[in-house]
Amino acid sequence: MSGDDEAARIRAFWGRLGLPGLVDVHTHFMPERVLRKVWAYFDAVGPLTGTPWPITYREEEGRRVGRLREFGVVRFTSMVYPHKAGMAEWLNGWAAGFAGRVEGCLRTATLFPEEGVERYVAEAVTTGARVFKAHLQVGAYDPNDPLLDGAWGLLAEAGVPVVIHCGSGPVPGRHTGPGPVARLLARHPRLRLVVAHMGLPEYADFLGLAERYEEVRLDTTMAFTDFSERMAPFPPGERGRLLELGDRILLGSDFPNIPYGYLHQLLALERLGLGDDWLRAVCHDNGARLFPEHSQEIHRQGKDSSQRPG
Repeated sequence: MSGDDEAARIRAFWGRLGLPGLVDVHTHFMPERVLRKVWAYFDAVGPLTGTPWPITYREEEGRRVGRLREFGVVRFTSMVYPHKAGMAEWLNGWAAGFAGRVEGCLRTATLFPEEGVERYVAEAVTTGARVFKAHLQVGAYDPNDPLLDGAWGLLAEAGVPVVIHCGSGPVPGRHTGPGPVARLLARHPRLRLVVAHMGLPEYADFLGLAERYEEVRLDTTMAFTDFSERMAPFPPGERGRLLELGDRILLGSDFPNIPYGYLHQLLALERLGLGDDWLRAVCHDNGARLFPEHSQEIHRQGKDSSQRPG
């Protein structure tokens, strides 16, 4: 499929739903040398998982931003994450600059258990960071590390969402899985965690945390796609819980680091058969509510949801 054809089909997807575009809470823009290392990781992870992981949008930064514009993604993120101490504050500075020059990008920040983390998290929040990224697998840290406690408390108090890679896919980490996150939420129940990848492969456990904690959300990143279904299929018996939690599931894609086209993520959501109202909420409205000052007003077209075909 050509790029123009894909963009046209994506716009037709959200246009049919009566939306003004898509809100994608899980996209990656990073300093060039960091992104190259990330791509090298995915090039190498194929042999570990037994599944090749080609980067579909391995393009220069301007072209990647242009792709999202063509797709009609009205709000997106620059998910950055450190793998060692001393990186997070530098990444936050880069991400602030990126969001400042790229319209539609929610200013993104990150953190790591290290001396000074509470200071630079407070600075990022005070100066406009709207979403954080925590990557327990790559960072290989326990979210309950005492060094992070003040930062979590600050983020909970400020209501700033944290997209957290905490599931054990594609490869388990020392501190992945629902246990560490459950302990974190027990101490900070108001923390606005967005569980990346629907918590793949521990879907049911992370859905349970969302049912228990009203500020917990999940993003769809790579979930339900053919690629992930081969590796860690979503249990069909859990689909009813997706509907019940429909106001707390957000569109995420992992663009550009995906081994298939962006359209496939949207079609994978559609084929769940949960209805157009659910798709509208996931693909735009839930993200617009979570980031109201950076999103277009929730698109209702003057109609009550009950008047829409479902």
